[in-house]
Amino acid sequence: MQEKKIKLKLGLPKGSLQEATVRMFAKAGFKLGMNDRSYFPSIDDDEIEVILLRAQEMSRYVEDGILDVGLTGNDWIRENGSNVVRVAELIYAKQSMRPVRWVLAVPQNSKIKSVKDLKGKRIATELVKVTKDYLAKNKVKAKVEFSWGATEVKALIGLDAIVEVTETGSSLRANNLREVATVCESTTQFIANRKSWMSPWKRAKIENIAMLLKGAIAAEEKVGLKMNVARTDLKSVLAILPAMKKPTISGLSDASWVDVDTIIDEKAVKYLIPKLKRAGASGIIEYPLNKVID
Repeated sequence: MQEKKIKLKLGLPKGSLQEATVRMFAKAGFKLGMNDRSYFPSIDDDEIEVILLRAQEMSRYVEDGILDVGLTGNDWIRENGSNVVRVAELIYAKQSMRPVRWVLAVPQNSKIKSVKDLKGKRIATELVKVTKDYLAKNKVKAKVEFSWGATEVKALIGLDAIVEVTETGSSLRANNLREVATVCESTTQFIANRKSWMSPWKRAKIENIAMLLKGAIAAEEKVGLKMNVARTDLKSVLAILPAMKKPTISGLSDASWVDVDTIIDEKAVKYLIPKLKRAGASGIIEYPLNKVID
């Protein structure tokens, strides 16, 4: 009888983080096949089994051992009080490569100006425990109600305030809400079950995935630049280049020229290339990056 092969059970967040997570895994080298009707995406690694779950629940399933590893927000780990191994912090969100914020918000015409003004008020949020902890830290007693969704509208139909997650604040502004304070910031976390982390095979697999994901995130919003530079112009060109570390300089068949290779922020390219050209660089090539591994 053939022995059943060990697999790593990986939970990926379904919902707002799903698209960004699939894209990040693709850059890390893992091709996921998504089906709207299935919670079990395919993956081109026969040592991994993927399950889609809500980020809000992920840390509980990882803690309980139903999953070996998963991706979720630090906000939900705190909310659930989950005892898990934090393998890596992966700073990406639905729309950006920045942490998200849970903010205390009120209608534009509200008299509430600070958290102290919430004494005796009603607040709606999905993040109940974290909100209560925040109020306690500020020595404010208020009623915190769980919101099943559409939280933003509740401040407009009678509740005093909400605590809601935001990346840019645009949704709050669109709903005529005003930020009062930031309750907490949150980043995506790659977490592991403590027993799974003690398994040498699973830990090695988890660490490999974490390394590739961190490399994919490090490559976001960055590009590579290659160019040929005469040695007489090299000092001028290097003075222009910002680099993660020192650029790589390689000799060419013509000893009076070198090849310069570096990594820069993509948003800086449009300003740098004309300057590099004027400084003497030629044959300038810009290329995309999938991963940057330190």
